[in-house]
Amino acid sequence: MLLFSFVHAQENPLPQTEALQVIDTDTTLADTTSKKSFDIDAVVEASASDSLIFDLKSKKMFLYGNGKLKHKQTELQSGEIDLDFETNDLNAKGIVEADTLKQSPVLTEGGETYEGSSIKYNFKTQKGFISVAKNVKGEARYQGDKVKKVDRNTYFIEDGIYTTCAGDPPQTHFQASQMKVIQKDKVIAKWVFMYVVGVPIPIPLPFAVFPSESGRRSGIIIPTYGSTTTEGQYFRNFGYFFALSDYYDFKLTGDYYTKGGFGIHGSSRYKKRYSFDGSINADYSYQKRNEPGDPDRTENTQWKFSVFHRQSFNPTTSLDVNMQFQSGEYFSQNSINYNELLTQNITSNATFRKNWEESGNSMVVNYQRTQNLQSGDITEFLPNINFNKKLVYPFKQSGGSGSSKDQAWYEYFGYSYSGKFSNRRKKTDGNLNIRGGIQHDIQASASPKIGYFNISPRFSYQEKWYNKRIHKEYKTVETMTDTGIVSERKIVDTDVNELNSVRTFDFSISASTKLYGVMQPNAFGIEAFRHTLIPSVSYNINPDFTSDTWGYYDEYIDDKGNVVRYDKFGNELFGGASGSERQNISFSLGNIFEIKTIKDPTDTTSQSQKIQLLNFDLRTSYNFAADSVKFSDLSLSYRTQIGELLSFSGNSTYTFYAHNGSTAINKFLISEGRGLFRLKNLGFSISTRLSGDKLTDEKRTGKDQNKFNPDDNDIIPQNTNSAKSLYDEQDKDFSIPWNLSLDYNYNLNKTDPNKPIKSSTVGLNLGFNLTKNWKFTVRGSYDLVNDEVAAPAATVYRDLGCWEMNFTWNPLGRYRGYNFTIRLKAPELQDIKVTKSEGLYTGRR
Repeated sequence: MLLFSFVHAQENPLPQTEALQVIDTDTTLADTTSKKSFDIDAVVEASASDSLIFDLKSKKMFLYGNGKLKHKQTELQSGEIDLDFETNDLNAKGIVEADTLKQSPVLTEGGETYEGSSIKYNFKTQKGFISVAKNVKGEARYQGDKVKKVDRNTYFIEDGIYTTCAGDPPQTHFQASQMKVIQKDKVIAKWVFMYVVGVPIPIPLPFAVFPSESGRRSGIIIPTYGSTTTEGQYFRNFGYFFALSDYYDFKLTGDYYTKGGFGIHGSSRYKKRYSFDGSINADYSYQKRNEPGDPDRTENTQWKFSVFHRQSFNPTTSLDVNMQFQSGEYFSQNSINYNELLTQNITSNATFRKNWEESGNSMVVNYQRTQNLQSGDITEFLPNINFNKKLVYPFKQSGGSGSSKDQAWYEYFGYSYSGKFSNRRKKTDGNLNIRGGIQHDIQASASPKIGYFNISPRFSYQEKWYNKRIHKEYKTVETMTDTGIVSERKIVDTDVNELNSVRTFDFSISASTKLYGVMQPNAFGIEAFRHTLIPSVSYNINPDFTSDTWGYYDEYIDDKGNVVRYDKFGNELFGGASGSERQNISFSLGNIFEIKTIKDPTDTTSQSQKIQLLNFDLRTSYNFAADSVKFSDLSLSYRTQIGELLSFSGNSTYTFYAHNGSTAINKFLISEGRGLFRLKNLGFSISTRLSGDKLTDEKRTGKDQNKFNPDDNDIIPQNTNSAKSLYDEQDKDFSIPWNLSLDYNYNLNKTDPNKPIKSSTVGLNLGFNLTKNWKFTVRGSYDLVNDEVAAPAATVYRDLGCWEMNFTWNPLGRYRGYNFTIRLKAPELQDIKVTKSEGLYTGRR
């Protein structure tokens, strides 16, 4: 490599024909020659594989064979380069070998790369000409017969084309006789013809503006056009995108329908790495359907406002906000997403979290809002405050070995505390109900190990503070109806404003151990089989808080003269007292079945594997304090996972008692000769996930440049593909030739043995690649009990090179319809598309 610094370069009295192979800038050449400055004011690096000649007399340099020059941010590579230091001009051209041009000139400047058959360029003025030039930037490129550089950032192109398609010639391109390129900004062309497979569309555009590089940039958002039978012709999503900075942007769009409807939509995003990010979205639409005077003429207004904000103040303090407010029919009138169409409630949250690492304490302050979209009922918790103190061992000795064998029994004692404050506002049918309360929980426990048994005594104390209670009374109530005043006897709840506290406590002790059974067959690839048995027994006791001693219950007399007791604090936020006395002894038996595989003796790298075959648990309890039906139901749960092939899980409950309808009576089934127990509930699910082998097409494994990257400071636009379906779509993965997901769910409820309730559904999600460019997906479920297909959907995707085709079809149900779209894949040109839709997808965003 040859290094020149022409501010300090000197002339040497060498013959013009002598080649200068190496120049040492540390030699004493400056002492033997006169000093002269050149216009090039920075270091020029030069190299060549064949020869590099510097003529000191004419002040010219010649590079032959893979020549390379670098000056500031400009770099030139070419087969032949000559540079005149008097005029600062350079000429570059390729080398012709056997009628083939090789080592063509490539000029890189400011992140832009230009390739041509020849280049003329001036280092000082940064102007020049490029013959048969081509520029590639990401997926896009522009090229022309001649390119003239008029200043640092501006080029003029003669007979130029712009395309985002690979290949030469490209599958689709835009051609114009004159183009202007502003580096890192835009390409402006006039009288533009669009060519598809070499055939021009006969009607040209008077002018066109293309982005010269991908990424976020301000500009006009091109609308989509269409028509619906109810709202007329429309154009949607016309507006402007403002890329205000690397950390903030704003988008404003509008819709217009010829029958009078319109919509306005605004969204803004912001982000600062390692600190915060979020978005604000607002939508308003006024819809008019059908003609004036039609019986089914409708007018309605829909709106939606959402805020998302996530901020980390420091490693122990954070804020998360996810708020959503909207009119009741917004989803049903505007969305094409199946999950949104079925949404009944929307929930908003704003949560502030603080942890104190040294003490282990934590606090959460939360606002929560739930809105029922059908009834309009709103429930708000403002605020919810939770404080938690971690488990503390006050008697634990510091500096010990840490081994449980060396600890005294009292060192196992620990306690924890949690406190809650909540204020609820509930608005139902225009009536506002406000409730508040404070709850304290103190837990004291120990966990010593005696021999092979883990012993865990626990004491729990709970205290609740309220400013209200309820008073129930059975009385006559008069209501006004269309026919007059109607009187009826009913229970009336009245709020009584007064400060009260509810104090409850309970005590429990449990013991558990583990038993192991091992077999070592050393056959069929199995080295060992192990069965782990985990028996556990616990005893829990709490007093009868319904007695008058505690004062938590009151009573009223119904029309039949019966005395009915009720919990005075049953309607409060944290509930009232726990009820009647309990003395429960609970039994559980856990089972874990495992195998260990044999290592391959012929493979030194092989390892044995432990595989869990089945988890199987049983549990029941007996209440000594109950006056009847002392045994609880016997519950079983089981689960297994057979590799990645099959997943199976289920649960069932069994009752020991006879039933009158759905109510258990104090009579054992065995006393009636009906067996020890009866099935009460059964539910299980089976699922499998299968897929074909991964292909090795590395071209399809690159990152999607349109996805939001949380590690970047600047905001990256999300995928703007509007070809959506009822389900949330995922990117097409052509590296998997096929994938199959099957789910089966079965539930049986026999609480009332005479009226069993059963459900049985099969779910299917099948995707396969017919070829490397065709992707098919089928989704849906089938109700075996009611013989119904629920929400089927089919999608067909075709990779058309620089184009793509997407077809989505929902054949049945309320949300049936289809959408067909062909569009250019490049994000810069995705508004160039052909669409056709009906049903759900017509006229919606």
